[in-house]
Amino acid sequence: MASLVDVTVPVGQAEGTESVVSTWFKSVGDEVTENEPLLEISTDKVNMEVAAPASGRLVEIVKNDGEQVEPGELLGRVDTAPAMSEGSAPAAAPPEAAPQADGTERAPAAASASDSSADLSPAVRKLLKEHNLDASNIKGTGRGGRITHQDVLSVVDASSASPQAAVSASSTRKSSIAGRVIPHNQMRRSIANHMVQSVSTAPHVTSVFDADLTSVVAHRDANKNEFQSRGVKLTYTAYFVQAAVEALKAVPAVNSRWHDDGLEMFDDINIGIATALGSGGLIVPVILKAQDLDLFATAQRLQDLTERARAEQLDARDVQNGTFTISNHGVSGSLMAAPIIINQPQSAILGVGKMERRVVPAAVSGGDITVKPMCYVTLTIDHRVLDGFQANQFLTALVGYLESL
Repeated sequence: MASLVDVTVPVGQAEGTESVVSTWFKSVGDEVTENEPLLEISTDKVNMEVAAPASGRLVEIVKNDGEQVEPGELLGRVDTAPAMSEGSAPAAAPPEAAPQADGTERAPAAASASDSSADLSPAVRKLLKEHNLDASNIKGTGRGGRITHQDVLSVVDASSASPQAAVSASSTRKSSIAGRVIPHNQMRRSIANHMVQSVSTAPHVTSVFDADLTSVVAHRDANKNEFQSRGVKLTYTAYFVQAAVEALKAVPAVNSRWHDDGLEMFDDINIGIATALGSGGLIVPVILKAQDLDLFATAQRLQDLTERARAEQLDARDVQNGTFTISNHGVSGSLMAAPIIINQPQSAILGVGKMERRVVPAAVSGGDITVKPMCYVTLTIDHRVLDGFQANQFLTALVGYLESL
């Protein structure tokens, strides 16, 4: 008698995101082991693996690749009954595919393009499947010749640039102009939906201040070697996290969430750091309880989160419960960006521009003109929650902290 165990979407995912089945790593009929990755779910914030709840055989896939899912929703079922011995009655066939609304049958999830190679990570399997690539045609540069995420991306980039790729995409082009169409991956689609939702929900207003980073540069120069000796890189972002904490203490309404019946004010300051991924896309890992961390602990936590983000090793807990976000767009050369789209359902987002040496006149007439390391900082607010006066209060406190180290 079959003993079926449900595979469900984990409850407690990052709020405010659309979850979509990205890739099944197993097909109906495959043997699975408890805690083995079964499938991957994508949101605009993180890709999350769902593990097998028990050992047995995958007998049903309820939600296929590309389908939207909700926390707690049924994804499939695993039969934990032992396999029938030789000569015994044959095992029951897996359930037939359920008919869809149009009367057609829903096809079971296809096996990944690289099922023959057990060395491939789930992220690599996902890319191979998305781009219909065969692992045997890709030369791995990882340890022992293992195929890495970047190896697959390199092949994708090369094939996209070829004339053959341009011809194959011509049937889906929306314009008569010569070119090619690169399909959106799930993360990009989710980010797009989240950005549109944010702009349509909150009226965005941006304030801009100039920050003198002379004290920050001097403090970092005096302490970076000592931090490094303890295994932590002291970045300028760590100083902006600390400054944001002080500014949020000074103007607590910024650390809030709008509801139609009132404003939810948070006791903890959980700061998300917008992090660009090498494979494209953006993710926002969160430093929880940032108000309890000193500069070293902040730098340590930053290093851990950003390294794991770029290695695609974050899980849902790392991107949950943010109350405020920092976008340090200056690391890629941008002087100022406005408005930066608010990370809903938060009430504001801090933008940090590129540090550059600029000529700065003295504050008093007749004083010296000096050259200082400066950067623009912006605060984009949800105007339902905050007014320009509060935004300026926040930036005054932030700049004051940076200039008084």
